Amino acid sequence: MNNWIEITDFNAPELDAYARVSELQLLRYYEPKPGLFIGESPKVIERALNAGYEPVSFLAEHRDLEGEASELLSRFPELPVYTAEYKVLTKLTGYALTRGILCLMKRKSLPSVKEVCKNARRIAILENVVNPTNVGAIFRSAAALHMDAVLLTPGCSDPLYRRAARVSMGTVFQIPWTFFDKKISWPEKGMEILRDLGFKTAAMALCDDSVGIDAPELLEEEKLAVILGTEGDGLAAQTIADCDYTVKIPMSHGVDSLNVAAASAVAFWELGKGNI
Repeated sequence: MNNWIEITDFNAPELDAYARVSELQLLRYYEPKPGLFIGESPKVIERALNAGYEPVSFLAEHRDLEGEASELLSRFPELPVYTAEYKVLTKLTGYALTRGILCLMKRKSLPSVKEVCKNARRIAILENVVNPTNVGAIFRSAAALHMDAVLLTPGCSDPLYRRAARVSMGTVFQIPWTFFDKKISWPEKGMEILRDLGFKTAAMALCDDSVGIDAPELLEEEKLAVILGTEGDGLAAQTIADCDYTVKIPMSHGVDSLNVAAASAVAFWELGKGNI
C-alpha cells in the first residue's frame, strides 16, 4: 500500500520542494554532489525512472491516485505520496500543465564530453540556448531525428528543468547529454576537444559563405557536430569562424530565419541522414 499523505494547506512544509524552492536551489541542493529536480506528467516521470533516476517523493491530486499515475506509484510503495484536492494544488505554478502528478527526483552525476560522444556519429551542440522550452524542443528533435548525443555550453538552460523536460516529452532521459565543463573555454577548448574526438563541426548560421544544408560533403562526414546558437543573436562570431562548415537553411517569402527549435528539426533531419 502506498504511503499517502493528505495535504490540506498550500503552506504545508511537505510542499516546499514543489512550491517554494526554486529549480536553481534544487539543482544545488546537495552541492557539490548532484542535486534534485522535479519531473512532471506520467510519461516524463516514467522515462526518468526507466533511465535510472531515483525518486524521492510524489505529488498527485486525489483523482490521479487511482488513475494514470497509479501504476507509477505502485512501483515505489514505500515513498511518500503527497496528495490534495485540485483547488489546493492549482496554487502551484504551472500545475494545470502537469497532467496530475509530480515527482521529486535525484540527479545523476553528469558524464564527460568524451563519454557522451563515445560511438556517436552525429551530435548536437547548443550554444547559450537559454529558453527551457527551446531546449526541450531541441532535445525532442535530436532524439527523434537521428542525433546520438547533445552537448550544451554552460550558458544553456538545464535540460532537467521542469519545462524543458516536459516539452521534450521525457526524451532528455533517452538521449545522452552533458554540459561542457565551465573550466573548458568555449569555443576555443571545446572545439579542440571535438577535433580530437574526430568530429567535423557545422555552424548553423545565416552567412553569405554558407553551404546548403543538403550539401553532399556534409552527409559524407563520418562524424559531424551540428552547432546551434542562442535565441535572437545566433552563434558567436568566433564559433562560426572556428567551425569546418557554415550551414544555411534556405528561406522563402522574405522570412529571414527560423526559431532555433524549428531550425534544429530541419537540421537534424537533413544532416542526420548520414546516421540512418
